[in-house]
Amino acid sequence: MLRLLRYFSPYKRLLLLAVVSNLLMSLFLVVSIPVLQPFLQLLFDVPDKTAGGATVLKEATGIRAVEQAISGYFADLVRTQGREQALLWVCGLLVFTFLGKNLFRYLSLYFLAPVRNGVVRDLRNRLVAKILELPLSYFSEARKGDLISRASADVQEVDSSIIGVVESVAREPIVILGSLAFMLYVSPTLLGFAMLLMLFSGLVIGRLGLALRRQSKDAQGNLGVVLALLEETLGGLRIIKGFNAQRWQLARYERENTRYAALLTRINRRRDLASPLSEFLGIVAVATILWFGARQVFSGQMTAPTFITFLYAFYNIIEPAKHLSAASYSIRKGLGALERVEALLAEPVSIRDQEGAQSVQAFERAIEFRGVSFQYPNAEAPALKGIDLVIPKGKIIALVGASGAGKSTLADLLPRFYDVVEGSILLDGVDIRRLRLRDLRALMGIVSQEAILFNDTVRNNIAFGLEDASDADIEAAARAAHAHEFIIALPQGYDTNIGERGTKLSGGQRQRLTIARALLRNPPILILDEATSALDSESEKIVQAALHRLLKNRTALVIAHRLSTVQHADEIVVLDRGQIVERGRHDSLMQQSGIYRNLVALQAL
Repeated sequence: MLRLLRYFSPYKRLLLLAVVSNLLMSLFLVVSIPVLQPFLQLLFDVPDKTAGGATVLKEATGIRAVEQAISGYFADLVRTQGREQALLWVCGLLVFTFLGKNLFRYLSLYFLAPVRNGVVRDLRNRLVAKILELPLSYFSEARKGDLISRASADVQEVDSSIIGVVESVAREPIVILGSLAFMLYVSPTLLGFAMLLMLFSGLVIGRLGLALRRQSKDAQGNLGVVLALLEETLGGLRIIKGFNAQRWQLARYERENTRYAALLTRINRRRDLASPLSEFLGIVAVATILWFGARQVFSGQMTAPTFITFLYAFYNIIEPAKHLSAASYSIRKGLGALERVEALLAEPVSIRDQEGAQSVQAFERAIEFRGVSFQYPNAEAPALKGIDLVIPKGKIIALVGASGAGKSTLADLLPRFYDVVEGSILLDGVDIRRLRLRDLRALMGIVSQEAILFNDTVRNNIAFGLEDASDADIEAAARAAHAHEFIIALPQGYDTNIGERGTKLSGGQRQRLTIARALLRNPPILILDEATSALDSESEKIVQAALHRLLKNRTALVIAHRLSTVQHADEIVVLDRGQIVERGRHDSLMQQSGIYRNLVALQAL
């Protein structure tokens, strides 16, 4: 529980009110125990009339001063107001104590509700913020389904298994201590006997929970695998159906889902054993106490009303103890989920601003790759080796080569999606690792091969990341990207929702929206990663016109498989196995019998 305290800190006031309400509720519950004794005294003790009409309660050997005082008070009440009126006062006092108990119980839940929901909200916000902060290299190993599981199922498990039992943890010990204090005052011998029985029961129940935390962590991990397979299934439905692989994919999912269900069954059986076992052991304890206490009543060491009140106090220990036992199981189960959440929150962020990072607002001269080498984590060979390249301001540099040559890797190093392993990348003579990351990326616009759009309106997709963009600016960017005509033909125009990943639009329309997005940003540096390779000829022609306008008077790093789109670049750089093997303009490269000429010849076939 101590690990959760830092998550509760923003809600100190509400938590304090919940704790105070729990204290008052527990106080009323504890007070209800001795209040019950006068009621029983009136039922069990037959009053004797003495001279002067005083009511005297039967005196029993061994009754303590508190019992004598309570008995004397109600004896006077019976004498002055009558037996029925005294009974009415006792019943009214019982009603008042239970009213107070339930009122403050509700108030504790009332104040705790925003705390629970707030902590869950904060955990999810922190997880998503962490996901956005982590470098792309992390996601090459992590499963999307597992990340979704941590942000949804694991956080929910923390709520239901840990935060949900905060009330029990805050309330039950007070009830137990108050009941124990009363029992200790009444009969230390009987209390010691009861405590021995409870200690034995606690040891038996505690052994059942030893493996629950580990099993819970395994279960949450399995759920991540199940969700990952579901995400793959939803994302690959076209291929799955096209290759008649439904049975194969279903078998994969069913195998992991069955494994997850079997583990959950073992967890549930272990957890569900706690309640019946604790109840059985509680009944054994009560039966033993009944036998031991009845002997004390028979011998005159304790009155029957006192013994029944003692049993009521003992019952008020059993139920809270059962709740604490269940809370212990829930906490152990929830800690497995919390560990997975905190493991993600603790992931190191390798790409971030250095201490004293410089601010940069403009691009003035050139970008220089100086002896750059890079290797992906767990890769056998480097993706780039000894890259030396200068991109002057206002020039268009094209990167060509076979798949896996390192073109996209080189482009990803510029906005620091990854950091170089050796060498450096300089922007106007300053290593980009010394620049503020947000400022560096603000200088760049990216148009990728896959048109990455969001389940939102056309307007919001074009203005993505620019909260102050005006409608006029958005429309101007759409016109420049040759997108305005098809946008106004949509049912709600710029306010039309385009669906998940823009599925309501054609490939060419989606790509033109990404170009409009880049135009609205108006960056001095552009990175175009095979922006037309997935388009048909007609769409490519329209998108090329939009790209021509986008590239005007800008510095650009263009990656292309269709070499006809980069023939007018200021310099063409040919990569092979992570190294620059050729460079020059189109005409000069065609005069050489090298890789570029062979690639052009292959595409001409």
